[in-house]
Amino acid sequence: MTEHDEIQQRVADHGDEAALADEAALPQEWDQAFWDERYRSKASLWSHEPNACLVSEASQLSPGTALDAGCGEGADAIWLAGRGWQVTAVDLSSVALERAAANAAAAGEQVAGRIEWQQADLTRWDPSRDRFDLVSTQFLHPPAGQRERVFSRLAAAVKPGGSLLIAGHHPSDLHTTMRRPNRPELFFTGDQIVAALDPGLWQIVTNAAVRRSATDHEGRGVSISDTVVRARRRG
Repeated sequence: MTEHDEIQQRVADHGDEAALADEAALPQEWDQAFWDERYRSKASLWSHEPNACLVSEASQLSPGTALDAGCGEGADAIWLAGRGWQVTAVDLSSVALERAAANAAAAGEQVAGRIEWQQADLTRWDPSRDRFDLVSTQFLHPPAGQRERVFSRLAAAVKPGGSLLIAGHHPSDLHTTMRRPNRPELFFTGDQIVAALDPGLWQIVTNAAVRRSATDHEGRGVSISDTVVRARRRG
């Protein structure tokens, strides 16, 4: 069994949360081929529902242009487009993007026509400055050494008056029975995200650890937390 096969077996045994640790541990495998294979391993990796953090934070925003960074199978992009946003949805995996485009088509031409799907590596891709009214990234966990650079580029893509929305797994989850990768550096608090934003440029609207109920790998109920930061760019 190759090292890559061992990773895939651990993912199969432990679920998608465990994949995070394996990809970070072996950055040479954290590439399009890895994620394409990961998506091919199941008919659907994620639910077809938009992330609750996005729904909670973006429902009150007026539609404009949006970037869904790390769009996966497209549920968030489809939800945004259904509310009138023009969405650029970016993911590393071409398999995920093909699946997302099919899901959007099933939602109707009006929705699908508002979404542009783009394959890109977010650790390298520059979305360009001052481009979007909303930049959303949901549960994207770059290694700590790359996180600030990735999130900084995403923040720079927000237009003056626009919003940046970042959600991820809170470090406190490591102390629950929820199966999480044993890589504390992958997790972040809202304060860590806020500290990297220039207060002269950003008004912090939300900085919270949002509690929610989940089920661990043994079927037990557990309370976990999502880090949620929404900031409005001044201007």
